[in-house]
Amino acid sequence: MSFEVRGLSSSACERLVHLTRCTEGFAYDRRARRCIDVDECRTLPDPCRGDMQCVNQNGGYLCLPRTLYSQSYARPEQPSYPEASYPDTSVGFPEQFPPQPPIGPGPSYPIVSRPSAPCVLGYTLGEDGACVDIDECETESHQCNPTQVCINTAGGYTCSCTEGYWLVGGQCQDIDECRYGYCQQLCANLPGSYSCSCNPGFNLNTDSRTCQDIDECETNPCTHGCLNTYGTFMCNCDEGFELAADGTTCIDLDECSFSDFLCQHTCVNTPGSFSCVCPPGYYVFEDGRSCEDLNECESGNNTCTTAQVCFNFQGGYTCLDPLICQPPYIELSDNQCMCSAENPACRDRPFTILYRHMDLSSGRSVPADIFQMQATTRYPGAFYIFQIKSGNEGREFYMRQTSNVSATLVLARPIRGPKTIILDLEMVTVNNVINFRGSSIIRLTIFVSEHPF
Repeated sequence: MSFEVRGLSSSACERLVHLTRCTEGFAYDRRARRCIDVDECRTLPDPCRGDMQCVNQNGGYLCLPRTLYSQSYARPEQPSYPEASYPDTSVGFPEQFPPQPPIGPGPSYPIVSRPSAPCVLGYTLGEDGACVDIDECETESHQCNPTQVCINTAGGYTCSCTEGYWLVGGQCQDIDECRYGYCQQLCANLPGSYSCSCNPGFNLNTDSRTCQDIDECETNPCTHGCLNTYGTFMCNCDEGFELAADGTTCIDLDECSFSDFLCQHTCVNTPGSFSCVCPPGYYVFEDGRSCEDLNECESGNNTCTTAQVCFNFQGGYTCLDPLICQPPYIELSDNQCMCSAENPACRDRPFTILYRHMDLSSGRSVPADIFQMQATTRYPGAFYIFQIKSGNEGREFYMRQTSNVSATLVLARPIRGPKTIILDLEMVTVNNVINFRGSSIIRLTIFVSEHPF
């Protein structure tokens, strides 16, 4: 015999203060002042499925196969209800209610077709002659499908679903908990359950649902500085370093490769920085990048003797020997030789030779005025001609007359050092009144430095 039970329970009624409640399957009758059975077969729309026949029971109903009604069954007498006593807390002692006659005919129950078993369906006769409940779940006489769980009830059973499943079309189907945001971050649905996990950079809390940020900086993952962020971290590097491709290591920046103009001479990369180096004869200026000439003559860091004169130029120095005038010239001063007009050997020779020295940076931009000549004695009716007499074989210089008594030496082409150039700059004096022509020489020695600074 197969059947299905829906919400079968025993009758119970209680009165709480001035409110009377009945258990499921019963309704309170104000006239009778008691709980009476609800006929679910009449009040519920289509309570049984398929070819099952609804049979009302006290406090519930049964769904039985229609073939069961071909069996004979007896109609039990309507049970009489004992006199009920309800406590009334308002007066402190129970209120007595007289028994009420039964209302209407009692429900019909199919009886197991044995005269010796006067028990309703779902019960069996015990050894003491009383009707005891049949545990359909234990005897496996239920009709729950394999996806359902059988729960025994008084006089019947119910088919339910385990936790994590719900009943859909008579079948227990898994609940996809991930659709309802049970997990804070990652969710994996499992049969009848679910599993939460966290994204990288988070740990699962003890509630197995929420995630806690991991402070990666506590493990010192960065070479230099570390900044914790939500779910991850960021590394930063000290000045002069850059972050490598792995995101954690700091590598030195080669500042010298960025530009050729960081240092005036040579750039030397150092961890996290750089330094500028100057060639011998120079020192690094206060800006840390420029090269300044080291004046060996002033510092005393030279090898000149007391008889020599120390001459400093860009990046070095030279020791000048005392002036020796070659005959027929005689010494006029420390840096000038003179050839007397009274000496026949001085005819057609420059009257004076003045010795001058100067320095010039290698590769200096052109054109550039570098030296100036001027007549110191003026004669009435005389005029002056300025020219380069010797030493300009490479045509790096030319003379530009700026007035009738002065001229400027102009650098026309860049000169690369180190190099020493000796120019004879001639000033010719012409006086047609007295028919005089003479000349003076400035012997200019130019020390071209090795470097352009």
